[in-house]
Amino acid sequence: MATIFVLALLVVSLVFGFVFGSDVHPGQKAPYRIHTLFSVECQDYFDWQTVGLMNSFKKARQPGPITRLLSCTDDEKKNYKGMHLAPTLEVPSMSRHPKTGDWYPAINKPAGIVHWLKHSKDAENVDWVVILDADMIIRGPIIPWELGAEKGQPVAAYYGYLVGCDNILAELHTKHPELCDKVGGLLAMHIDDLRALAPMWLSKTEEVREDKAHWTTNITGDIYGQGWISEMYGYSFGAAEVGLRHKINDNLMIYPGYIPREGVEPILFHYGLPFSVGNWSFSKLKHHEDNIVYDCDRLFPEPPYPREVKRMESDPNKRRALFLSVECINTLNEGLLLQHAADGCSKPKWSKYMSFLKSRTFADLTRPKLLTPDIKKTEVAQQRQVMDEPGKPHPIIHTIFSTECTSYFDWQTVGLVHSFHKSGQPGNITRLLSCTDKDLEHYNGRDLAPTHYVPSMNRHPLTGDWYPAINKPAAVLHWLNHANVDAEFIVILDADMIMRGPITPWEFKAARGRPVSTPYDYLIGCDNELAKLHTRHPEACDKVGGVIIMHIDDLRKFAMLWLHKTEEVRADKAHYATNITGDVYSSGWISEMYGYSFGAAELNLRHLISREILIYPGYIPEPGVKYRVFHYGLEYVVGNWSFDKANWREVDIINKCWAKFPDPPDPSTLDRSDENILQRDLLSLECAITLNEALRLHHIRRNCHDPSLVSKSDSGVTKEPGSRKFGRLGKIDTVRSNPTPLNHLQKSSLPAEKDGLFSSLRLWIVALWAFSGLGFLVVMVVVFSGRKGKGTRGKNYRNKKRSSYSGFLDVSGRDKHIRSDDD
Repeated sequence: MATIFVLALLVVSLVFGFVFGSDVHPGQKAPYRIHTLFSVECQDYFDWQTVGLMNSFKKARQPGPITRLLSCTDDEKKNYKGMHLAPTLEVPSMSRHPKTGDWYPAINKPAGIVHWLKHSKDAENVDWVVILDADMIIRGPIIPWELGAEKGQPVAAYYGYLVGCDNILAELHTKHPELCDKVGGLLAMHIDDLRALAPMWLSKTEEVREDKAHWTTNITGDIYGQGWISEMYGYSFGAAEVGLRHKINDNLMIYPGYIPREGVEPILFHYGLPFSVGNWSFSKLKHHEDNIVYDCDRLFPEPPYPREVKRMESDPNKRRALFLSVECINTLNEGLLLQHAADGCSKPKWSKYMSFLKSRTFADLTRPKLLTPDIKKTEVAQQRQVMDEPGKPHPIIHTIFSTECTSYFDWQTVGLVHSFHKSGQPGNITRLLSCTDKDLEHYNGRDLAPTHYVPSMNRHPLTGDWYPAINKPAAVLHWLNHANVDAEFIVILDADMIMRGPITPWEFKAARGRPVSTPYDYLIGCDNELAKLHTRHPEACDKVGGVIIMHIDDLRKFAMLWLHKTEEVRADKAHYATNITGDVYSSGWISEMYGYSFGAAELNLRHLISREILIYPGYIPEPGVKYRVFHYGLEYVVGNWSFDKANWREVDIINKCWAKFPDPPDPSTLDRSDENILQRDLLSLECAITLNEALRLHHIRRNCHDPSLVSKSDSGVTKEPGSRKFGRLGKIDTVRSNPTPLNHLQKSSLPAEKDGLFSSLRLWIVALWAFSGLGFLVVMVVVFSGRKGKGTRGKNYRNKKRSSYSGFLDVSGRDKHIRSDDD
């Protein structure tokens, strides 16, 4: 009997030790009570997000309760059907500010938290609070103290685009700008910190929102320039006011479509951006008015199955990214399926996808993800470091590109920025916008990208030389001298590029003193007297350009030389000849490229040259190479369809709703008899499709009306200017290798082609001219009928008709001019 008693006592001790001891953490008293919060409004849009988040909350086994802070007006609540979707605290809506009348729904987040702290009993029985957004999916338990959160030091994700922490915005709105942390997304903090922070978070949000004088993109980083991220700054400035310093964790959260870091298993999805897997895609904005929660058995379109995903991508990291994207939407759909059942919907018909969502395979794939040593790594904001050693955090990257205040560069900007977000490129992106003051007064593209404004050097201030390409080195130098750059590596691109995947220094082996670039073999001046004249180290001259990955220390030393050498080569007109520079125009147009190569040679910066980063659409890809960038500087052709950026130089695609480029052929219609030609054409179509997708999303952001309501004759979708061709690539079936882009410097030996078909708009114009001409003819006949004979009238009619037709042809003509950025 004594033995049994001892064994029973041992079992009880083990059970109590497991239940209570597992949560014990040095320096903390058990239990550690956690409460999760998220803020929404009374809309279908937030209801389906709530269903997804709640499903993931249960699957991930997140400790403690969860509360939805529901901000609704009295009128909205009358017809609201979603009270049962989550444990809810109703919060007075501040979407329309009660005092100022300002419409700003984002303020409901801090207002809801203030309300919860004041009116919820849960707030009196909690130690730690986790704050999420509705458009998130939890993959594993978020335990604040396991992430390193401490009282006075919350854990958060890095939001590097909050540039206002480094400029006048912080100086205006907090007494401690040096404490402003660029954080958001996920917040894990002690309840005492939240009590101190919440009122300040709300008041600082109101303060920044009212500061319209500083809403511009270059000050806030808000691409819309409308104060839309005032709430985020309200948080950062409020935290600075109460002395909170964050531990920043870049590993916890990932956007579906982004490539995860090797060895890191994110425990949170934030599906705020569009993402795709093969031909399937998802964007939450497309479902803004979607009542899918209340539409029995309807789910979001099913993504590819795991077996299909495995065949899509050979690169293991990219394949992981695809699996994560699929997991995100599948968890959303599973939540909808369960909610429909809970709401009494009839049992859905059997389908392969329904069966998969209920399968053991899916359950295994979505088991709770536990914290790994890599994901637990946090960095105190003021101690962010960059390390190159294996196993250390990757360095911070910043991507930049140079443009001018023209519609031509605006549509390129839209394409590049869209592809940047889609590619999974780490870090932030900045447009270096070179404009004159006069141009800037009438410029409508301030909201297209995070922007650093640069004085234009199109016309050189000293020499009067007209050379827009010099803006690139001049803008980089200005950015380095006037922006607070927190990155260790800078990726420099051109505006006429589309990113397909991340360009990182760790993958392409860039290092301090060893930049990476792509080959520009036509820069023959590196091998002749041009290099000997313009650099002391001609042997160090590398024929490179296009994409550049460079350490910030190297760029700071190099940028001034890049500018000076560009001016020097540009001034050396005696050596403009084609046989010296490779420039077929012999006009010094590629002086900026030589300025780069000669400037780098002066510092003995030798490049690692990679032929696996960039490809020109229309070129045959190397088998097995996963190119990261399209450079569409040349015309390319697929069947009867073609695209040449020069044809769109004067067309305002950005400010006309739903304008886009002519739709390319359906990939399924391509000839598959030659694998090389097929892969070339598939890449070409991918570039064009991405550009049009970027334009479509841009028009949605600009609140364009439903395109189905826009008449075809008014859409202006395929209006194309006169087709003057530059650097035509010859026969389209000629097999070309990618590495040597020589043809874009060759003079065109072919005449400009006429459009095969008139657009509907042109037909209307022709009809209008014909009708006007006929009417005028009738008037002339009446006026002169008494004085002239019939034969004379016929002659006048023929002359007038011929003159009108000639005038129409003149409209399509274009003055010859040289492109400034066809490299």
